[in-house]
Amino acid sequence: MSPRPANPQCEVPWEQLTTGEKIRHLEVEGFVVLPRVLDPARLDQLRGELRAIKTTASDATPLKQVFNDIQWAGGALTELIAHPPVIAFLQLLMGPEIVMMTYDYSRSEPGAPGINLHSDGQPWGSRIFGLEQSCPKLVRVLYYLEDLTPERAPFRVVPRSHLSFHADANPYLRYREHPDQVMVCCPAGSACLINQNVFHGNYPNHSHQARELLGIAYRPAWSGPCGPVPEWDPEQLARVPATVRRLMGSRNQRRWDFDAASSRPDLPCAAPGMSLARWHQA
Repeated sequence: MSPRPANPQCEVPWEQLTTGEKIRHLEVEGFVVLPRVLDPARLDQLRGELRAIKTTASDATPLKQVFNDIQWAGGALTELIAHPPVIAFLQLLMGPEIVMMTYDYSRSEPGAPGINLHSDGQPWGSRIFGLEQSCPKLVRVLYYLEDLTPERAPFRVVPRSHLSFHADANPYLRYREHPDQVMVCCPAGSACLINQNVFHGNYPNHSHQARELLGIAYRPAWSGPCGPVPEWDPEQLARVPATVRRLMGSRNQRRWDFDAASSRPDLPCAAPGMSLARWHQA
């Protein structure tokens, strides 16, 4: 038997997947790539606006620079929250009502170490994530502003790890490596969507160029956090475009019914959003 490659790459032909196949890949494997959803002009605009952003070093290394809550930056950076092709896909995935929870920027400089495998979905909150990502259902959209190559801090993920009930899949655990991890590369302007509960990270940046990403977390409107989180500042919210504001509803909204009866005469008999037909859309 030939030895397993150290960094096996994901070989999915993303451009050829139907919408249903993309939904299935995200739901079952825990991630999916939407290739080239940003055109070169939009990429140049985003890169230009980011040059004016003053970043800070992450708590792990000064070679990873970050800026949290970048939604208020204005221009193309703010408009990206409502990027039509991605929002259209999310609405097919989640339903028409979506709430944005967080929006951050990170840059891995040449020589930056990798990020350990971890899960973003922490059901009772944490010091790192607060309560923002305690939502039962949440997807992070990672926009890559440069080509993601094997040398340039590519994404890594343990497929289907979000499906495990085992104690090893406790979302508060972290791992340096995992034998089932795969490398995900994609061209500049692509978006990688991940289930918040899948274990993921990135490889080191062995290239001579930085790798930049913008990460936006969205959830269905019903799927609120386990406790209160800060609401958007109303003055700042009033300044964002209306298309963006529609996605920045109350971060605390959720829909639940603790006293729900086991039966009612008006119960529906169909639910297209959880029909297997969702995996067969063109």
